[in-house]
Amino acid sequence: MDSRPKHPALDETDRKIVDFLKGDARTPMTALAGRLGLSEGAVRKRIKKLMALGYIKRFTIETASEGIISAVVLVQTTPSVSTPEIASRIRNVKGVEVVYEVTGQYDITAIVSGEDVNMLNSSIDEIRQIPGIISTNTLISLRVWRK
Repeated sequence: MDSRPKHPALDETDRKIVDFLKGDARTPMTALAGRLGLSEGAVRKRIKKLMALGYIKRFTIETASEGIISAVVLVQTTPSVSTPEIASRIRNVKGVEVVYEVTGQYDITAIVSGEDVNMLNSSIDEIRQIPGIISTNTLISLRVWRK
């Protein structure tokens, strides 16, 4: 079952707003308005609409990852426990940044971070203890390439 919301198509201006905010969510409304040739009120109204439709879920920051170790944890589950139930429990483990239900050999993918290998390992051990998990495969990140 796809839990992603269904959205109407974005027009070109809405796409540009989303792209600008992806690059810097702190971009002032006046700056967006200037780049788009719109009034500040028009930009504010469009952003409010994008939020109401679920295109923009939240405004956030990205912190420096120096001194942080991250891993992708691939999880196989048993059919006797629902995948959404397991994903929800994984999401509550300390150090888990994001959880995806996926297709293929694995059922769930989690991004886990910690200050050191011991913290990372503790999170992974906690994930492995969740009922319904058959196995995990952990991929530790060596380098990050961002857009």
